This record gives sequence, C-alpha cells and structure tokens, in this order.
Amino acid sequence: MRYFAGIDMGSTAIKIALVDESEELAGHIVAPTGSLFQQNTLAALRILLQEKGLSRSDVAYILSTGYGRKLFSEADETVSEITANAAGARTIAGTASIRTIINIGGQDSKILLLDGDGHIRNFVMNDKCAAGTGRFLEMTARNLGTEVDGLGELHRRCSGAPLAITSTCTVFAESEIISLLAKGHQRDEIVAGVHYSIARRIVRLARRIGIEDGVFFDGGPALNSGMVAALEDELLRRVMVPAMPQLTTAIGAAALARAAWLETGAPINA
Repeated sequence: MRYFAGIDMGSTAIKIALVDESEELAGHIVAPTGSLFQQNTLAALRILLQEKGLSRSDVAYILSTGYGRKLFSEADETVSEITANAAGARTIAGTASIRTIINIGGQDSKILLLDGDGHIRNFVMNDKCAAGTGRFLEMTARNLGTEVDGLGELHRRCSGAPLAITSTCTVFAESEIISLLAKGHQRDEIVAGVHYSIARRIVRLARRIGIEDGVFFDGGPALNSGMVAALEDELLRRVMVPAMPQLTTAIGAAALARAAWLETGAPINA
C-alpha cells in the first residue's frame, strides 16, 4: 500500500494529511510551526508515520503548500494554498455542491469562487491586516483570560446584543477590548462582538467577487462555533463546516500528491 502526504505549512501550525491509494484519509497530525520550519515539519511527519506503523518509504509522494511550502526540501512538489484548499474542499464535500469557500487562517483570509466542476473561477484574499484572521481571535482570548477553544462557549452565553468592536487594526482593537473590560462589560458580550466584527470583514471581502450558495468554511477558526454562527448571520446563509476544518488544505495537498503520482504513469498498486 502506497501513501501520499499533503503538508500545509501555515504561519501558526503545520498540518499533515496522509491519503492511501483509494484517496481515503489514513492519518493526520497538527503541530506548532515554530521558527524551525524544516526541522519541525520533519518531526511532525516522523511522529505521524510512527503512529500509523509506517516508514518514510511507504510515502510515494509528498506535496507541500502553505506559508512555508518552499522551505521544506523533502517535498516532491509545491502548490499554492489556494489550489490545495479548493482541492481539499472538493475531496471532503464529495457530491455536495460547493461554490464559495471561506478560509480563515492565522495571518490571512481567503475567499474562493468555484464553478460547477469545482474549478477556481476567482479568489480574493486579505493578508494586510490580522483583524480578520485567527491572530485576532488569539489576541481576544489572551486579553479575556481564556483559551481560543473557549470562545464559542462564551459566544453562546451572550443573551444581549454583541458589543460593537469598531477598530480595524488588531493593535487598536486590543486596546478597545481592554477598555470595554475596564468599563464592566462582560466577556461574552465582547467575544460576540469580536466574532461579528470578523464576520463583517469576511463578508465585505467576499462581496468583491460575489457570494454564491454552497458555502464551505474552513481553517482553524471554523472550529469556533461562535465564529460560525456570526458568519451565518452576516451571510444570511448556512455554511458547511467539515469535521476537521484546519486540515482541509493538507487533505487537498495529499489528494493532489496522489494525482501527481498517477500522472507519472506509475501503477498505483505496484
């Protein structure tokens, strides 16, 4: 049995997905990126293979993507995260129709429009400011004395109107949050306000190229139920969230690695 690895080297986390000859997900791992891209990626891959009882020789092809994709010399090929993200969404969704992909990463946000065959028609991204990204959520959690994983629960506790977070810069937004706390506002009000602030930025970004039904939301922040709720409210649409949204791009890279191997003419079951 041959395996194919997709490695998404993001700014905050390394995500690795393994697919087998049938394109089924055979394993995955998420590890902190740190400052040593090559070393940390190799360590994560080694741990994943050990967990699955595999050796490096069992992996026929490795494709890297993401922020640090060109820093991983072990990869057979690299691909842009936009291409890998679309491939991953198609792989995960199966027969479900996807026309819009919203990806929120640690340092940027992307919107992709797909055609009826799942090919990318257009895309837009915001990588100039962290106010619409996972970094903003990390800053919020830190200032509220909670973990990022707890933001969804705080959002659900908010029974009133979310507070308006008006700053468009993360630095100023941090000061705004501290000021709101000092004025006696509750953490749940602030968290809901932050989620809606991000959602509004995402929707404004998406409107540059259009929003079509069949919305797929991925990236680490898609694990946050409060972020999902705010995005659905602002979009006036339901969104599809995969079980492991942070792995979408890595899964896409793994699927593309398998396809690249097949294109070499090598028999996959050899």
